[in-house]
Parts: sequence; C-alpha cells; structure tokens
Amino acid sequence: MSELEHRFVEGDPELPVLLLLHGTGGGPDDLLGLVDHLSPGSATLAPAGPVSENGMARWFRRLAEGVFDFEDVLVRAHQLADFVEGARERYGLGERRIVAVGFSNGANIAAAVTLVRPDALREAVLFAGMTPLPDPPLLDLSASRVFLANGQRDPMAPLASADRLAGLLGERGASVTRSLHPGGHQITADGLAAAREWL
Repeated sequence: MSELEHRFVEGDPELPVLLLLHGTGGGPDDLLGLVDHLSPGSATLAPAGPVSENGMARWFRRLAEGVFDFEDVLVRAHQLADFVEGARERYGLGERRIVAVGFSNGANIAAAVTLVRPDALREAVLFAGMTPLPDPPLLDLSASRVFLANGQRDPMAPLASADRLAGLLGERGASVTRSLHPGGHQITADGLAAAREWL
C-alpha cells in the first residue's frame, strides 16, 4: 500500500466511504466535520498530504501561488490512487463506493486522480477546486461522477480554471454537476446541501 499517514474510521457498510482530502496546511481531521452534513454514518479515510511547503502539508508541489508543478501533480495523483487501492484491501472495503471529498488543494489532487486513475476513483466532491493538469490523458470517464462547488469571486481557484476542469471532465464522458456561490475560497452551507443531494 502506497504509504500515506492517514486515519480510517469504520462506518455503515451500506454508505459510501468518504476519502477526505484537506487543503494546504491542513491535516486528516480537517474535513471530519463535513461528514455529518454529507453522509452521516459513512466510513472515512483521511490521509495527510505528503508534501511540505514551509511546514504546511500539501498534496503536490507548486512553483508559485496558483502555478502547479504538473510533473509532481501526476506523481502524487498516482501515489494517492495507489493508496486508495491499498486501503480497499487493507480495510476490506471490497466494491464499496469511495467518494473523494476535497477542499482547495485537496480538491485539486482529487480532480487529478479522477482524471488519470478512474480505476481508483470514480466519484468526487470538489470544493474550491480548479484544473490540476493542463492536458490530462484522454481516458474514458463515462463511469465517473464529479460535483464541483466554486465561488464566483474566488481569487485562489479562479472560475475560469474551474470551468476548464468541468470541460475536461465532460469531454471525457464524466457526469459533472456544478454549484456556484457568489463568495470566495470557502465551503458554503448551500454547497454542502447540494453535495449531499448529489451523493
């Protein structure tokens, strides 16, 4: 199993397993509070981002604010995908639905895994995410579903980049659901409610 420090909490086997992916500087516990809003009783798998930027945990390197190291994005996407596949075995998850729930940098790595490793991850809820890769491979994502929630005034994840991500997913056959709010880089109550409905 591709080792990432993580926490696993067993839940109702009838419910999806939520793969919780924190934002920059966060940790495995950051998104636990979302579980009751999205899928109460779900099992949770919460890894820690393996990259350190000035002591802040991230999922992949960046060259500057908003400028991703695309080679590292690919490496880390495969690392996370391998971790998810290993966790299936380790925790006996079988064919249970695994749904990534990511915020910001966590949403971006979830988007990358969804684009390049549909074998490992087919469903994702992305809060304040953007395009992680300029030119992902042309894989068949017709069995994938992605929920995108973005702020129209988000300086960290510009709407144009979120639009591009929705386009990349749609072109590859993924089912894409979008939720927009007028604010910035945040998770809103409306976005959570819409995500719960989508789940």
